Amino acid sequence: MSVVGIRNVRKSYGQLEVLHGVSFDIEHGEFVALVGPSGCGKSTLLRMVAGLEEISDGEIAIGDRVVNDVAPKDRDIAMVFQNYALYPHMNVRDNMGFALRQRRIPKAEIKQRVDNAARILGLEQLLERKPRALSGGQRQRVAMGRAIVRNPNVFLFDEPLSNLDAKLRVQMRSELKELHQRLGVTTIYVTHDQIEAMTLADRVVVMNGGIVEQMGPPLELYDRPQSLFVAAFIGSPPMNFLPGEINEQGQLATVDGQVLALPVALALGGRVMVGFRPENLHLQETGWSATVAVVEPTGSETQITARMGETLIRVLIRGRTSVRPGETIHLSVAAKDLHVFDTASGRRLDVDG
Repeated sequence: MSVVGIRNVRKSYGQLEVLHGVSFDIEHGEFVALVGPSGCGKSTLLRMVAGLEEISDGEIAIGDRVVNDVAPKDRDIAMVFQNYALYPHMNVRDNMGFALRQRRIPKAEIKQRVDNAARILGLEQLLERKPRALSGGQRQRVAMGRAIVRNPNVFLFDEPLSNLDAKLRVQMRSELKELHQRLGVTTIYVTHDQIEAMTLADRVVVMNGGIVEQMGPPLELYDRPQSLFVAAFIGSPPMNFLPGEINEQGQLATVDGQVLALPVALALGGRVMVGFRPENLHLQETGWSATVAVVEPTGSETQITARMGETLIRVLIRGRTSVRPGETIHLSVAAKDLHVFDTASGRRLDVDG
């Protein structure tokens, strides 16, 4: 049985519908990330699971009961917010134990739960401090500790790392993943950062305009995106795209005059968009001609931005290169590394449909 069931869920604000019949299940112990651009509905959906937003239509089940009309405090969930939501007048120990005191849990059990969570999160030396005396990362640990002590059925995270600097975000990502591996609690995690989603989640739900574009393991979304939106959203640097038509030889004739062999047989004259990852492009003696615009070395790899006709192409080279801006380079990509999408529908085109 799934721990969380989201069944044809809709959300409207007056005449404006922002979620259009979203459905998926989350299994016991899964870490599922909801990702997408601002306004796609991911935070709204999370708040509906938490009971902080009313459901316009459909059902949300947690465990074996539908919770549409169940109060947030009775849903057996714990939520970690973007802004930490700590009580400034309470020390760390009291912040972490507050919800347990509200539920009239015995003091000895509260102390045991708080001490255990503090040990897991490395907060033992900070229990008597007030939030103002903590760093951003320490405050986020306290917010997570407050969720852990409740022993919930489901953890809900609403962009918990977005207020941290880049270095601390990477550190906290690792700590979150280790925490989930240790506790094994079913987790729903909302983020606009696809790198967070890819590195943390067992499965990723890509949302766009109030619908689910695709759901699956991170590498499945990366290797076989089912729509142009997913292909463009997942991956850093992002996928390259070339528009064109299928010629009489079953090849793609691009608007820039390039001709590509395709991995699938497609109908003559069909307008398509072909995508390929920057790391799948290779520098060759012959091939597509492109003029280098920008070279960005990072040490372990080099990103090249080149102009092919009117299209900018990103190339990711492992290691270093002597290529300089203004030079002409030649590129190739294997047919197996091409992703073909129907221009009209935006959907992936494959041999099996």
